[in-house]
Amino acid sequence: MNPRYVLSSLLLLGSLPATSWAQADLPERPNVLFIAIDDLNDWIGAMEGHPQAITPNMDRLMDQGVLFTNAHCSQAVCFASRTSLLSGLHPSTTGWYTSISSMRKTYDQVMGTHKMLSQYFKDNGYKTMAVGKIYHRGVSDHPERTDDFWDEVAPDYKVPKDLRDRGDGYGGTKFYPFPKAGSQIVNHYGADFADGHSLCWGALDREDMPGGKMFDELISEWAVNQLEKDHDQPFFLAVGFVRPHVPYTAPKEFFDLYDLDSIQIPDVPDDEMSDIPLLGKSIAYGTIKIGDHNAVVSLSDTYWQELVYGYLACISFVDHELGKVLTALEKSPHADNTIVVLWSDHGQHLGEKKHWRKQSLWEESTKVPLVIKAPSQVSPGQRVDQVVSLLDLYPTLVELSQLPPAPKNEGVSLVPFIEGKVSSWDRPVLSTWYYRNHSVRSNDWRYIRYRDGTEELYDHRRDPGEHINLAGNPAYAEVIEAHRQWLPAHDALPAGTDTWEGDRHDRRVEAWLAEDSVPSWLQ
Repeated sequence: MNPRYVLSSLLLLGSLPATSWAQADLPERPNVLFIAIDDLNDWIGAMEGHPQAITPNMDRLMDQGVLFTNAHCSQAVCFASRTSLLSGLHPSTTGWYTSISSMRKTYDQVMGTHKMLSQYFKDNGYKTMAVGKIYHRGVSDHPERTDDFWDEVAPDYKVPKDLRDRGDGYGGTKFYPFPKAGSQIVNHYGADFADGHSLCWGALDREDMPGGKMFDELISEWAVNQLEKDHDQPFFLAVGFVRPHVPYTAPKEFFDLYDLDSIQIPDVPDDEMSDIPLLGKSIAYGTIKIGDHNAVVSLSDTYWQELVYGYLACISFVDHELGKVLTALEKSPHADNTIVVLWSDHGQHLGEKKHWRKQSLWEESTKVPLVIKAPSQVSPGQRVDQVVSLLDLYPTLVELSQLPPAPKNEGVSLVPFIEGKVSSWDRPVLSTWYYRNHSVRSNDWRYIRYRDGTEELYDHRRDPGEHINLAGNPAYAEVIEAHRQWLPAHDALPAGTDTWEGDRHDRRVEAWLAEDSVPSWLQ
């Protein structure tokens, strides 16, 4: 079947008016509890991404709602992913890849009469409230438009100078505190390695935190307080937790849940990067001047394991804070008429593909947890294995909340899955990494095309770890061609620019070729 025809049909399906379940069964429009967790991959008990992950509250929600086990972001970096989800538009459409300032300058041109998700709910009769990290900068990336999006917002996190000094100038106080002794990267390699030094970890005592609390604890307290109130309108409450974003710091008791000596690290073949194109190698290189993975494995024999330990502790910490919010909802009068959505902006590499953090086109970067608990779902604990996009959240929430469709949305409503009317569709997910680098993830395959024309192809039925690049094998030419059909017909230039002159990845590849200097650990 022609994939463009399938997409058009599904867009039509997603644009149909909401079914009559809400009018028949619920006299009021449902509330929405919209929960974001920053940089969270599938290391969750219910998703089985890491065998040692302790996440009882996420598991509980996934047992109550519909778990989309194969959800992916539009671009694996905070700003672009969140802006895409909240606008309902793909980065390749908007040009909003990395620059917040350029996005602000082009906002009216791109959006026109279309509205960000929370503004759409606000303008349709909802009370909108936000705490923590919803947009990249917090409750808004648009200071002059914040009141358009939200009726009420929580205070920011205030970090005193002595605790900020531990971060050696790292931006964004919402991610503090850093470890007691500062970053292990800076301590080992020196102050000129501060670029990327947030790849560090540490257990914190209460005196290491502003006022004795982490930001995520203040976030859950504020959200709980809103859930305990009566509201004279249906509400859209956005709760944005910041852990497990780097630095991997959390209260000591969450590190105590794990035994450092027994922590399992990802299995990465020595020749993992041998069949990866140069642009892929450049992306994997990261931000630390000797390369992220090289810095981790060279720091000590145990530092890789220590970072996994820190990441797991941060996941368990944020799971604990999530549990407070879920329990407050269950005890509130809003319990039976509230849609709960849990999502992350992108995944996180912990050494897979010899890469760290996100910002790539591989599985560990694009795959995210996504669970929706809705009054109309057919049964609790449903699992949907169909590949879906975070772009699909906007039209899904609009339909579940009985609002009129927003025609400019590029996603497709997931309500047919939630209500048990479909189990699959013929529609992959497009993920982008900056300008003209794309991944097409179907149920069985991942196809990557870089802007220089080089490619990767992985068979997820036999190679879920994406270790064997099949793109050079002529036996898979038809598979590649089928996935190429889903690449954008037009890629928007980065917002605010008129031409493309390359970026640091192009320059790095040029230098490697000129000097025959591809690092040995990437060969």
